[in-house]
Amino acid sequence: MQIHHKSFLLHFKNPSGTSRGVLTHKETFILSLEDKHQKHLGECGLFRGLSADDHPDYEQKLRTICTEFDFSNPNWWQELREYPSIQFGLEQIRKAHEISKIHPSNDPYNPILFPSDFTKGEKGIPINGLIWMGNIDFMKSQIKEKLDQNFHCIKLKIGVNWAEEKEILKNLRKEFSKEDLELRVDANGAFSFEDAKAVLHELADLHVHSIEQPIKARQTEEMAELCAQTPTPIALDEELIGVFYEKDKYELLRKIKPQYIILKPSLVGGWKGSEEWIEAAENQNINWWITSALESNLGLNAIAQWTFGWNNSMPQGLGTGGLFINNFHSRLKVVGDNLFFL
Repeated sequence: MQIHHKSFLLHFKNPSGTSRGVLTHKETFILSLEDKHQKHLGECGLFRGLSADDHPDYEQKLRTICTEFDFSNPNWWQELREYPSIQFGLEQIRKAHEISKIHPSNDPYNPILFPSDFTKGEKGIPINGLIWMGNIDFMKSQIKEKLDQNFHCIKLKIGVNWAEEKEILKNLRKEFSKEDLELRVDANGAFSFEDAKAVLHELADLHVHSIEQPIKARQTEEMAELCAQTPTPIALDEELIGVFYEKDKYELLRKIKPQYIILKPSLVGGWKGSEEWIEAAENQNINWWITSALESNLGLNAIAQWTFGWNNSMPQGLGTGGLFINNFHSRLKVVGDNLFFL
């Protein structure tokens, strides 16, 4: 069997702002495997500027793997530990090929990888509504849209203008109690260590559920100090990227002791890499949830089906399927604040 790959550029419907800048497009790579019966697709969700495997020779590495991949090699995943997005793409096509022998699918863009009540359309996955950075009116309009859709958990990107962002949070809390609306924020490492200390207390006053990555990654001692003293739970996100080996995952969590970790399969080694993080976290009484990383609907489908199997009742971060104007056809549908496969 031969694997082929091609690059694909996803275009945002609206420019989407984070503390790292404004996104207008997202490059990704699609794997294709054809057997006698059908074609199987997978997504290597490389995130330029963020993925640990974002190297100048990435596409050459992908080309070599596609040409030389040995399906009989039991150690293939271990040998690709430093290429997490490629690990995930290969996991997808291998799983699709394997399960097609039992559950044939005629739609390679919406394969059933993990049969469940989710893939039967009977149950959904609770998700948060994502609010991108922008001017105040833009952020307020996004919030109104999510509230009109009956979201009970929304996540705001913060860290560009904290004074204005804090006012938005204050106004939300005046209208909705913490029991009625869960608020999460994601700083993407925007704050300094000293500023983060103050922000954490301000967030606690507003009964914010958690903050993702308040300071930049790789400041282990500072992050550990914040996690030990914070009145607002801290979730590690970028901190996990580039930590490839199981013993290092345990050690990082042991040192920092966060309240939560956020798992993005495309950035941490797919399903298996995420499962290693889950095991390390649960052994240290650390909670977790799963988030997509701007994959196309192809990768999002693979993440969502796997996520459902964990039966994690917390809202997951899987509501990114509608961001792009040129996405693949998908059976994933957001109904209220749940993601369904219909």
